[in-house]
Amino acid sequence: MSSKARITAIGTYVPERILTNEDLEKLVETSDAWIVQRTGIKERHISAEDEFTSDLCIRAAENLRDTFKVSLDDVDLIIVSTTTPDYSFPTVSCRIQKHFGMEHAGAVDLNATCAGFTYGLHMANGMISSGLHKKVLVFGGETMSKITDYTDRSTCILFGDGAGAVLVEYDPDQPSFESVLMGTQGSGGIHVYRSGLSTQMDGNALAGDGRIVQNGPEVFKWAVRTVSSGIERLLGQAGLALDDIDWFAPHSANLRMIESICEKSGIPLGKTLQSVQDMGNTSSASIPLALQSGIRANQLSPGDRVLLYGFGSGLTHCGMIIRWNLIS
Repeated sequence: MSSKARITAIGTYVPERILTNEDLEKLVETSDAWIVQRTGIKERHISAEDEFTSDLCIRAAENLRDTFKVSLDDVDLIIVSTTTPDYSFPTVSCRIQKHFGMEHAGAVDLNATCAGFTYGLHMANGMISSGLHKKVLVFGGETMSKITDYTDRSTCILFGDGAGAVLVEYDPDQPSFESVLMGTQGSGGIHVYRSGLSTQMDGNALAGDGRIVQNGPEVFKWAVRTVSSGIERLLGQAGLALDDIDWFAPHSANLRMIESICEKSGIPLGKTLQSVQDMGNTSSASIPLALQSGIRANQLSPGDRVLLYGFGSGLTHCGMIIRWNLIS
């Protein structure tokens, strides 16, 4: 891959309210032991009634700006990955542009569900490496609690809210991006969906009334099979071995799923960054939240090679290998 783009800064935000497994015991027939055994999740952050995805993304960008002491005034493109926008339109990216007043920034939302953050990074790398843009702000932001059915114990235990933002800038001397792999299995869309204008898919009536519906076992099997084989292909096209990877940051869907992917791919669980135990499944926000947890734990070091892998509804997936070289 010929890249001229560098990830220079990161910021994250999660809402203040915490929903514990003990709280969920009061809502549905479940228990802390049952949830932990099947998902590894202990708690998740939940947005306030008047707090939306754009609010979380704005807080993440403020965290990025204040931590790294960078200006956002000259950002020329905003990319937001979300499945839970404040409105159908205007987009979350437009709300972010309004807040920061980035006068010359284009603004676009994308929806690749839980693979959205890696899709957004891929787009930013392409835009910058082609010479079309110089400074791109990429977000993964979700308020999954607002589309979760809290009477369905199979899904309500999973999801939380949060946002992450990274700054991607033109830097041909220290590019971050080394390899990328994308794929889709659209025939599996019926296994995890949220109904919208259409209430049927390929002749099948949809349930959920606008809430998340998921066939957990089918998604689990697809993810473990697809991501483990994708990792092998990604390493092969980059000419790397597993030992060349310092950290693995998959979408934090379910700790048991991550464990199975690691076992099947051969990646040690100890080299894996995840955010699912304390934040639940935050869809496209889970990878930046996991990276931030790695920073706080002093795990990520300059020059580390990190394998990111997003996967989710669609069914779609996107993995990439990056060099960790933020500005100091």
